[in-house]
Amino acid sequence: MAQRGIREYTAKKILAKYIDKYSNGKLHYEGEVALVTPEKGIEAAAEENSWIKERRLVVKPDQLFGKRGKHNLVLLNATFDEAKRWIEEKMGKIVTIGKTRGMLTHFIVEPFVPHTKEYYVAMRTEPKGDKIYFSEQGGINIEENWENVKEFFVPILNTIEDVDFSNVDEKIKLFIKTLYKIFVDLDFSYLEINPFTIVDSRIVPLDVVARLDDTALYWDKDKWGDVEFPTPFGRTFTKDEQFIKGLDERTGASLKFTLLNPKGRIWLMVAGGGASVIYADTVVDLGYGKELANYGEYSGNPSEEETYLYAKTILDLMTREKDPRGKVLIIGGGIANFTDVAKTFKGIVRALREYKDKLKENNVKIYVRRGGPNYKEGLAMMKRLGEEIGIPMEVYGPELHMTRIVKYALKGDKNETTIQ
Repeated sequence: MAQRGIREYTAKKILAKYIDKYSNGKLHYEGEVALVTPEKGIEAAAEENSWIKERRLVVKPDQLFGKRGKHNLVLLNATFDEAKRWIEEKMGKIVTIGKTRGMLTHFIVEPFVPHTKEYYVAMRTEPKGDKIYFSEQGGINIEENWENVKEFFVPILNTIEDVDFSNVDEKIKLFIKTLYKIFVDLDFSYLEINPFTIVDSRIVPLDVVARLDDTALYWDKDKWGDVEFPTPFGRTFTKDEQFIKGLDERTGASLKFTLLNPKGRIWLMVAGGGASVIYADTVVDLGYGKELANYGEYSGNPSEEETYLYAKTILDLMTREKDPRGKVLIIGGGIANFTDVAKTFKGIVRALREYKDKLKENNVKIYVRRGGPNYKEGLAMMKRLGEEIGIPMEVYGPELHMTRIVKYALKGDKNETTIQ
């Protein structure tokens, strides 16, 4: 599972869209929220949302970091003019949250809701089921009062109806059950509302943190709508990372790439989000974490051209600096469900052929392991390429375990000779 954070604005829009449906019309949430960005100021947001100039407001950054109240980054009970001045003062400002420095660029604006009581609820996925947390004492000090948090568990194959909420208020019980159904059906991996309140029998989520399982994009994109996965706060992209990010944004497939160590000798070109984690973890487990150059994945049946551009970017980075010890490229993956292995390998073959001279100059050894639709054709293509361009290449199918190919690549085959 690839958990990716979404903005509070996006999470609240999703809740507003589905709470009525999943509660059978018993709960309703207006979802009156607006997003202010460097390109779209609060004046433009007010033209689309008349309540912004009519109501008292709450304003806070919406950039995937918490404890905004403790960092004095929440404006409460403000007029439109006060909110506008506050955003103008904060927009573009560099702040430090924990150990991370970053620029403030996005703000969520919503109506101020006077209230006296705050509650806490959170849900997260675990290997054997889902955990639900609830407390009648929500707010910024929830961690200091964790002993008051009640914990519930929904095992795999069970439903929320199997959970005993006998000591929970009926209105809140309905809200938790509704929230959980949304959590499951829309493939959330984490959802926290801290706090929420009850005003005139209406439940109002005041602060939301959410992460989605982005591997579910293929079948959830219509449910999610135009969802954005923002860059984590303080994260900046290299030119090459930005290029692949642009490819990813223009395709229905998934193309991810993070440069960890440009001087690293171990480079990964892995298909599949889950497989990418396994390959990277195995490299680290074998003691080569400091040599790992990159992390990422290509999946969702990218086109030959997209795979070519993805592979070309990695090969270009890999061959910029020589290492007298040589380098290792692992072209791996699990057993694909619907990605055409032969088609994507055609793109990789194009890139390898184009970079053959630089690969030789850098003393690169290539290890391939793949399974899935048309994998035999793809592997045969790779074997022919290795002979054609004269680069050491070992090619395996699904008969070899994913972790085993990493061990072969880093510690040798039969003689287990460790690379120096």
